[in-house]
Amino acid sequence: MKLKVEGLTFSYENRNVLDSIGFSVKEGEFVSLLGPSGSGKSTILKLLTGVLPADQGRILVDDKPIRGLSQHFAYMPQNDLLFPWKTILDNVCLYGQIHGSLEAMRQEAKGNFPEFGLAGYEDSYPSQLSGGMRQRAAFLRTALCKADILLLDEPFGALDVITRGEMQDWLLGIHRKMNRTVVLVTHDMDEAIYLSDRILILNQSPARITDEIVVKERKRDRQWLYEQGELRGNIYERIMAGAGEERDNGRTVDTNRCPRAYGDEGRTG
Repeated sequence: MKLKVEGLTFSYENRNVLDSIGFSVKEGEFVSLLGPSGSGKSTILKLLTGVLPADQGRILVDDKPIRGLSQHFAYMPQNDLLFPWKTILDNVCLYGQIHGSLEAMRQEAKGNFPEFGLAGYEDSYPSQLSGGMRQRAAFLRTALCKADILLLDEPFGALDVITRGEMQDWLLGIHRKMNRTVVLVTHDMDEAIYLSDRILILNQSPARITDEIVVKERKRDRQWLYEQGELRGNIYERIMAGAGEERDNGRTVDTNRCPRAYGDEGRTG
């Protein structure tokens, strides 16, 4: 197992935010954390990066315990955080500049600019790019960190709905090519359905993982997503149940209950 989280508990100002969170992520898997606002989804990512210390619990990568800051994780927040006085090439190579491998990273980054839709913008500044292009640059900066696991904290939340959809399409394709392990925090059910191999649903704070939904479909497109009304309703019901009442921790959804909604057995009309 690439990532394993066991019994993760966190409190802030005498308020219990996370209550014995546990989950695992396979190598190359895309897993989304979905739940009500304030349920601690982003806090989980900060605990993984080591920015915040957990009260209890363990984080393991490749079955080895991780404590504090670790190069196994690369974190991408909602805002692109590009330096306005640096070119796009200099921005995406920040990791190389910090770690003394700038020239090698510049060459690698230039080779990736076409794949990330940034060809010809190497010497441009952030103010000259659209919102979607800035987010692709931020994602390239994250990917160049060489981390095993990418942590994405609502990376498209600040974009308009059309640009957000375009970025989701792009991320779906680039993840297949990169085959990187990804943990995504999102409030968007459609985003979670479209991008994820699995969706973990959190209840209200103090949060626990109450449900797990496996999305089996491999050949995804917008038409397939539009047809997932039953799955969308299923997820909404479980989020609202978690927001309003306590549920058994770790209960897994029986994915055979509604295979046509989100499996690879067929599509609903």
